[in-house]
Amino acid sequence: MATALWQDDTTQDKTGFWQSGHTPTLIAAFLYFDLAFMVWVLLGPLAPEIAKTLALTPAEKGLMVATPTLAGAILRVVNGLLVDRIGPKKAGAISQIIVIIGLFSAWMLGVNSFAGTLALGVILGFAGASFAIALPLASRWYPPQHQGKAMGLAGMGNSGTVLAALFAPALAKLFGWNAVLGLACIPLGIVFVAYMVMAKDAPDAPAPKSLGQYLTPLKTGDAWSLMGFYAVTFGGFVGLAASLPIYFTDRFGLTTIQAGYCTAACVLAGSLVRPMGGALADAIGGVKALTAVFIVAALALGGVSMAGSVEAALGLFVCAMLALGTGNGAVFQLVPQRFAAEIGVMTGLVGFAGGIGGFYLASSLGIAKQFTGSFSSGFLIFAGLAILALTGLTLVKTGWRARWGAADTVRI
Repeated sequence: MATALWQDDTTQDKTGFWQSGHTPTLIAAFLYFDLAFMVWVLLGPLAPEIAKTLALTPAEKGLMVATPTLAGAILRVVNGLLVDRIGPKKAGAISQIIVIIGLFSAWMLGVNSFAGTLALGVILGFAGASFAIALPLASRWYPPQHQGKAMGLAGMGNSGTVLAALFAPALAKLFGWNAVLGLACIPLGIVFVAYMVMAKDAPDAPAPKSLGQYLTPLKTGDAWSLMGFYAVTFGGFVGLAASLPIYFTDRFGLTTIQAGYCTAACVLAGSLVRPMGGALADAIGGVKALTAVFIVAALALGGVSMAGSVEAALGLFVCAMLALGTGNGAVFQLVPQRFAAEIGVMTGLVGFAGGIGGFYLASSLGIAKQFTGSFSSGFLIFAGLAILALTGLTLVKTGWRARWGAADTVRI
């Protein structure tokens, strides 16, 4: 049964979404998440230019854009623990400072080798780990019946990937790709100030647990199922966001700016529907929403493997991103229903799984291109993973509804 995440009796009477939580914190969580995601995938739009400068192979390009995703996945677990220890606001402040200092140092010192891009990727992983901070920061203010909308709106910070795709290639053409690293510090600094002013920790934060207690959710099959589903939905989203600039330039010979526009269209579609996915899951249940998501994603990614024109590929990628973005919101409608008391650590664990999925997709596309001369096998395998996730969902949904669905205010 879903449990309440607040203790103030007056809050329970406020049934409207905007009256039930803390709007300034929700906005701060979105802004932090948005700019963090912008720099998390920054190496993707810059990859064609960086690859020319450093003479990288397709596999090296794939690993370069995948490294921030892997680092972010690991650091999400760390941040999930940190959130429960010191609170999401302080954890977010620390993470933002590390990213700003790291980007400023990379700009000043320069990135002159493949190893240097990997080191920068690790620093950018702190931005990707913002997921495990921004979502609990917002979630703890809202009751169960509004979790899908709250998590969806905060999670719409995925749209930061659109900013990277739109502006990074053009700025790189004007000032050089290394200068983009320094320019990114400007909006990051502005958002940091806004975050510190607007964000506020919820008054009912759970008491810190021992390290062993943090790992308790991993003893349940439900945790592993949710992690697996998010590895497909979010992993597909962020893996494509990082890889599409490379795909469009290598596959169809587009310029970096044209590839950026195509990538931005795809990422925008997936970002905007995340809150809609949460709202849809609130209305019809996360299981039904995810069922449709996995079917559409599998068909679209399978179709991409056979696309012969940029127009066909772009249309299929938009369809895939719409499905995956909806799935991101749907998964996080389900997480608080089962793990309300462990929302901080579960956000980290589920986010970790999503990052692993993104690392796999981004790196496997580079490997497929280098060893087969085509990206097709990489897309086909990920489509197969979507079908596998659909099968797993079919197996667990009856038990979930029986065990979690006792509350009248939520749908499973």
